[in-house]
Amino acid sequence: MTPSLHTAKALGLCACHTCGLVSRPVREGPSSCSRCGTVLRSRKSRSIERATAYLIAAYILYIPANVLPIMETHSVLGKEENTILSGVAYLWHTGSWLLALVVFIASLVVPVLKLLAMTLLLITAHYQSDWRPLERTKLYRLVELVGRWSMLDVYVVAVLAALVQFHPLATVTPRSGAVYFGAVVVLSILSAMAFDPRLIWDPAHKESSTHA
Repeated sequence: MTPSLHTAKALGLCACHTCGLVSRPVREGPSSCSRCGTVLRSRKSRSIERATAYLIAAYILYIPANVLPIMETHSVLGKEENTILSGVAYLWHTGSWLLALVVFIASLVVPVLKLLAMTLLLITAHYQSDWRPLERTKLYRLVELVGRWSMLDVYVVAVLAALVQFHPLATVTPRSGAVYFGAVVVLSILSAMAFDPRLIWDPAHKESSTHA
């Protein structure tokens, strides 16, 4: 016989999303945290739907973020438009290999990995999979941690633009690609914030209760 999991939900308890205080909500009507006054919810409302909507929007905007130019350079040699990838190639060919690697990882690799990780979490949560809940929880924590530094991507774009800023010999004008890129960063953060990681453990709890 498999012992049941003693989760807060199974015991009729609820943790505050703001301060973390665990308390027992009232049976009827909405309950508030006795410490900070936040409305208590056992699970985030429509978590999968909202997180999926943000994620789909991020996927859509990721294409123009990498296809459209992020900046336009005017110099004595003429006009040149640069995408993120062309900027990485330029840095690589000019010998700035370390900076090219930083830009490539921060602006291309990390955003893709965040989107793929959220896709995995949402699909498994939607189908109530009990596959490796501990590893998926760690993956979510990693995505959440990276999300706190996601604006590094935008900062790298700004640094890349500053590298070619040589007034009065040259001027750099931001283009629409930078806006789309910033939108992808924000949407990926919102997707991670909307997702409720407790949904990962709900199937495991149901299975344990069934075998108990």
